[in-house]
Amino acid sequence: MSDIYTTGTWTPYPDKEEEFVRAWAQFATWASTMPGAGLLSLTRDIRDTERFISFGGWDRLDQVRHWKTAPEFRERMAQVLQHVAEFQPSELKVIATADAGAAKIEQFNSAVTAHGSAT
Repeated sequence: MSDIYTTGTWTPYPDKEEEFVRAWAQFATWASTMPGAGLLSLTRDIRDTERFISFGGWDRLDQVRHWKTAPEFRERMAQVLQHVAEFQPSELKVIATADAGAAKIEQFNSAVTAHGSAT
């Protein structure tokens, strides 16, 4: 399981949802080849069908930063953003998990370094 996730909340322009999804899939195909990238997914809110949320797991935060500063990132992201009225990106670190009746809490008050490890 990844400890670092990138997420995006997207609101495509009306009647541009299909174009947005195709553009996002092309962007994610490229992003998934980056070192440290895991599964990248795009979801649609069931209650608010105008809102899409993407998320992807990464091995380390420095790999996310390397991806976002890659020469192609801006151009490829622009291909997605042309279909979007609003976009809110986030970079997240897992602080708690639960599985099969057991919870695990990470160091809650720790900062995240450029390598994605807690300090």
